[in-house]
This record gives sequence, structure tokens and C-alpha cells, in this order.
Amino acid sequence: QVQLVESGGGLVQAGGSLRLSCAASIRTFADSAMGWFRQAPGKEREFVARISWNVGVTRYSDSVKGRFTISRDNAKNTVYLQMNSLKLEDRAVYYCAADTKRVAGTTRAVDYDYWGEGRQVTVTT
Repeated sequence: QVQLVESGGGLVQAGGSLRLSCAASIRTFADSAMGWFRQAPGKEREFVARISWNVGVTRYSDSVKGRFTISRDNAKNTVYLQMNSLKLEDRAVYYCAADTKRVAGTTRAVDYDYWGEGRQVTVTT
């Protein structure tokens, strides 16, 4: 049974930092690309960041580039999202996702096979 369990996040003032973690119980974790998505109230789920399965190539949405960093530790089956310089518009539920088919560089939610339940990130003034 595949499970993605997110932790971290919470409440922070604008300009602050938070880190999200996602522990994956996927046998093929090291062979899977991993991504983070987010969904703000009243909006569609959107791509945030992706890290490849092999050499750790990363990709970011324009809205978080330069502020967020995705990384992975294959020994721990865990992917991270370090979020710095948080803005009010970063407020959302953040989801971890696994792309076990390794669709090259995809940012489409439909290409990810497994999802976590989401963690709330709230940014205040």
C-alpha cells in the first residue's frame, strides 16, 4: 500500500520560512520523480516544484522560483520543500505527489500517481 505522509507547514508571518516533508512508502521511491502542488481556497490545484528520480533535476513554478527549494533523501524515502520569503499568496494546502511513470519534467497533476493528504500553510501579515 502506497502512502505519502506530509509533515511540517503551519503558520508563519510574511517573509518567514517553513519546511514541508513528505515520507513515502513506495518501494520504487528512488526511481520515482516527486512533486509538490498547492491549492488555495477557491482555486485549482497548481504545480509548485518537481525533482527528478535520478540526478535530482529540479523544476519550479515561476511564482516560487528563487524562494522555494525541493530536495530528496532517497535513503529516507523523503522529499522536502523548503519555503523561504513566504508571501501572503503562498497560503494554500500543499500536497506531495509521486510520479512513478517518470513523465519527463511534467508539471501536470494528472501525471502523478500517488498523493498525500495535504498540509496547510498559512502566511499572515
